[in-house]
Amino acid sequence: MKVINVEQLKQILASLPENPRVVASGNFASPKVLLKAMDESVENFRLHMLNAQPGIPDREGISYESAFIGAGMRRHPRLTYIPSRLSLVPILFRDHYQPDVVLLHTSERRHDTVSLGTEVNILPAAIEAVRERGGLVIAQANAQMPYTYGDAQLYEHEIDYLVEVDEPLAVKPPTNFTDETRQIGDRIAAQISDGSTLQLGIGAIPDSVLSTLVQRKGMRIWTEMFSDGVLELQKRGALDEDIPITASFIFGGEELYKWLHLNRQVRMLRTEKTNDPGQIARQAKMTSINSALQIDLSDQANASHVRGQIYSGFGGSTDFIVGALHARGGASYMALQSWHPKANASTIVPRLTEDVTSFQHSYVVTENGVASCFGHSSRDQAYNLINQAAHPSVREELTESAKLLGLL
Repeated sequence: MKVINVEQLKQILASLPENPRVVASGNFASPKVLLKAMDESVENFRLHMLNAQPGIPDREGISYESAFIGAGMRRHPRLTYIPSRLSLVPILFRDHYQPDVVLLHTSERRHDTVSLGTEVNILPAAIEAVRERGGLVIAQANAQMPYTYGDAQLYEHEIDYLVEVDEPLAVKPPTNFTDETRQIGDRIAAQISDGSTLQLGIGAIPDSVLSTLVQRKGMRIWTEMFSDGVLELQKRGALDEDIPITASFIFGGEELYKWLHLNRQVRMLRTEKTNDPGQIARQAKMTSINSALQIDLSDQANASHVRGQIYSGFGGSTDFIVGALHARGGASYMALQSWHPKANASTIVPRLTEDVTSFQHSYVVTENGVASCFGHSSRDQAYNLINQAAHPSVREELTESAKLLGLL
């Protein structure tokens, strides 16, 4: 590994092959210094990021690729969406979309290592794929990035060049709760017992669930990502201290990042491990909580498309839904509000017209109730969705549609 400055980096990047594929740290850990240098020194390149946020380079000559679309790439005319559940993205890098350079956002050096900190995810697989191809691994080592353990740790010999920076991390804004999201969170939390293992995402519903679970004991975390709510569980003594917290990326506030730094109770693993349905199924009372845009009367969920356009992607929800269903005592929850205020329409529909992201969930939960799905006949499943989850104003209409579909 060689420590360089930004001007030296630009010279190195200028020697990349024509139109290189660049994999960069995604979610909320964009390597801004490295991306800016790439933008200023390479005319044409393909930028591959998961859940890219606003502020990434955007001009003619830069095209985007992603298996999970973030706000920084959403509805972009130069975007290529690559359908893939998150656990399979490493296979994409290995066999189909091999990178020429990987740009990382890491901690500062500690002995002969750095850490990927808050964003591990698919990056170890990208590093292996670019090494196999003979490409470059470049890190921006940030003094403010927490040093985390597990697959986050990289030895110096795994990195070609390192640029030292000192810049604040992105922090999660306060959650905006509504009466509906609190009701949904309370309904899910009421069904979760002591000693359960949790997978949650970002948003008002997961945060509502966690705020209610602070009274539980022996809770465990095996998740794709987590935020500030898990720190609150730890403070309140709700977590099983003998079992490490397992995750693949993290987004939260400054207090959470300080707690993460050199914390061996948190184990950051690569996507192939955290999102392996077989590993997920081995967790005690595995409880998966995800959200959707629409659910139909066959318990099919659309969580990825809006008006026929890709909005996000599969992400890790499909991996955790399958794993939770296979786990002894496990359950998969699909949570959403029963009415979409902007569209002024029911989110429970007779039959999806958008792409199906997932199907077969233990429960569908709205502010109106908890509809039990898996383990029931198609008739009972449809009946439960209509009468226990759908908005009261559309239940009669949904019942008529269900009869026409042969579900009732």
